[in-house]
Amino acid sequence: MNTEIHPMHKIRIAIMVSGHGRGSNMQALINGCHTGMINGEVALVIGTRSDAPAIQRAKESSVDTRIISPNRHPDDNSYGQAIMEALDSKKIDLVCLAGFMRYLPSCVVRKYAGKIMNVHPALLPFFGGKGMYGEHVHQAVVASGMRVSGCTVHFVDEDYDNGPIILQTPVPVYPEDTPETLAARVLEKEHSSYVEAVRLYSLGMLKIKNGKVFLCNDNSEE
Repeated sequence: MNTEIHPMHKIRIAIMVSGHGRGSNMQALINGCHTGMINGEVALVIGTRSDAPAIQRAKESSVDTRIISPNRHPDDNSYGQAIMEALDSKKIDLVCLAGFMRYLPSCVVRKYAGKIMNVHPALLPFFGGKGMYGEHVHQAVVASGMRVSGCTVHFVDEDYDNGPIILQTPVPVYPEDTPETLAARVLEKEHSSYVEAVRLYSLGMLKIKNGKVFLCNDNSEE
């Protein structure tokens, strides 16, 4: 996947959430748009449950919401078609997964290749893949004895936690850490890292070449 991204306007962002996520990463992106750090606007939040706290937070921020439950669709393709119809209706430029715990249908990933981001609460490729989400990640990190963790913002492909890495931010792991204390420190870095990655995208500064992400004003890859 080789992609050069040059938005010529304020980008329109959709954020996808699921389950009972609190929506703090979503809120960080909304705030980043409101402050002008991101050259864009959050035009849509898609959730799987109407009672999710993230959906309520989106409504409080006056962002349009759409509930698309996979349980109401017979298969992934039907579910994916519903998602794409919602994205198309809002002319979305970038999709951001924020606490979206489901496998994104392949038809969506293919159509929006190079236009879907996710933030993962570890330094990929470590502690990633199916089943590695939320507290499970931090439990595994603490149990491993690793002395550094962090977060990764990456483009999404058709494999779990496998797309081109945009940026990573390290976070120390202390001997006395629990999964909860580590999660709190990593989450703080997730907010700032996600906003920075979307900021770079919104300014047209990212290029995907041979599976790696470069800054467009960095010619070191030539």
